[in-house]
Amino acid sequence: MPSTLLELMRLGGPIMWVILGASIVAVAVFAERILEYRRMGVPLDPFLDGIASLVKEKRYQEALERCDEAHGPAIRVIQAGLLKRDIPLADLRESLQEVAQLQVPRLEKNLTILATVGYISPLLGLLGTVTGMIHVFQTISGAKGTVPVGELAGGVWEALLTTAGGLVVAIPAYVAYNYLASRMAGEVNDMERAGIEMIQILKEGGRIVTSAAVSTPVTTELRAEKPKP
Repeated sequence: MPSTLLELMRLGGPIMWVILGASIVAVAVFAERILEYRRMGVPLDPFLDGIASLVKEKRYQEALERCDEAHGPAIRVIQAGLLKRDIPLADLRESLQEVAQLQVPRLEKNLTILATVGYISPLLGLLGTVTGMIHVFQTISGAKGTVPVGELAGGVWEALLTTAGGLVVAIPAYVAYNYLASRMAGEVNDMERAGIEMIQILKEGGRIVTSAAVSTPVTTELRAEKPKP
C-alpha cells in the first residue's frame, strides 16, 4: 500500500499530476475570492444610515470620504450617487445602473476557472482510468503465459487512483463554486438596494424634488442585467 502522497502520485501516472495542478488552481481561486468578498463585506444598513445622516446635514464631502475608506461594489454605487447628486433623476438612475454593471466583472473574476476545474476533474479521472486499463491489457497481450498479479497492479493502481483523485478534486470545487456564486448574488443584491436607497436618501435630503423618484426602480434594471453564475 502506498504510504505517501508522492508514492500515490507515482502510481497514479501522469494524469494524477494534472489533477494535482487543477486542485492547486482551485484552492488558489477560492482563497483569492474569499479574501476579496470578505474585503467587500461592509454592513450595508449601518453604512447607509450614516450616509443618510450626512446627506441630511449637507455634509457631502464627509460622506464621500467615508465611501473612499470602505470597499465593495455597493459602496461604489453609493459613491456614484453622491458624486452625481445634482443631475436629473432619470440620468442619476441610469448612472447608478451603469456603475453597478461595471462592478459585476469584479465579482465574477476567476469563478469560471473554479467551475472549469470542477467540471474537468472527473473527466481527467476517467481519462486516467482508461489509460490505466490500456496498460493492463498491454501487459496481458504481451505475456506469453500466465501474467503475475504484480505486473497488472501498476495499471490497476493508475485506473483507481486517477478516478478517486478526479472526484476528490471535483466535489469540493463544485461546493466552493456554489458558495462563491451565492456570495456574488448577495453582493449584487446589495448593489440593487444601494441604488434604491441612494435615490431615496437624496430625495429626502432635498437633492431630488420630483415626486416620481422611484417610478422605475433601479433594482428592476439591475436584475435584468445580472449575469447567471
